[in-house]
Amino acid sequence: MRKTVTYYLALVSPWAYLGSQRFTDLVTRYDAQVQLRPIDLSEVFPKSGGLPLAKRAPARQAYRLQELERWREECGLPLTLHPRHFPSPEQTAAHMVIAADMAGANALGLAHAMLRAVWAEERNIDDEDTLRAIADEQGLDGTNLLAQAKEPEIAERRSAYTAQALEDGVFGVPSYLIDGELFWGQDRLDFVEKRLRG
Repeated sequence: MRKTVTYYLALVSPWAYLGSQRFTDLVTRYDAQVQLRPIDLSEVFPKSGGLPLAKRAPARQAYRLQELERWREECGLPLTLHPRHFPSPEQTAAHMVIAADMAGANALGLAHAMLRAVWAEERNIDDEDTLRAIADEQGLDGTNLLAQAKEPEIAERRSAYTAQALEDGVFGVPSYLIDGELFWGQDRLDFVEKRLRG
């Protein structure tokens, strides 16, 4: 039976970026269906005991940088530890990904491109011209997606995804839900693969 993975992410998460291509490769290899769910961490953290980066203790912030360096090397991916446009509002970017997903376009590829833009290319995903260009580079109609991203239905859908994430026990990203079992973090992709393998 074909597996379904509910994939919760935020488009400014370095951890989602580090796991993004590997996750895409896994779901392709195992022919899994993906329910792509860009969520609002500013809603998730207060309700799940998390803190935004700036409010974390200095020791936690320092350790995060060490871990990013380790995982950057482990994954062999370009990653800027202090990107020019982080933190950055991601609402419009998330809405574009949702709009692409609703249209049956390659939303997973667009999400990866948004993540790469922040962490490897130092681009501003809070800038509409940049967002339009990123979508166009993925073979999508950036102008159309940007217009759709401003529709109230899209905002409502992201809010619903965020509420569902909390119901599913999500407290951070990336998180992967398979048959009711939650896996948090790109460092759990080995377990995701085992689950997909059955």
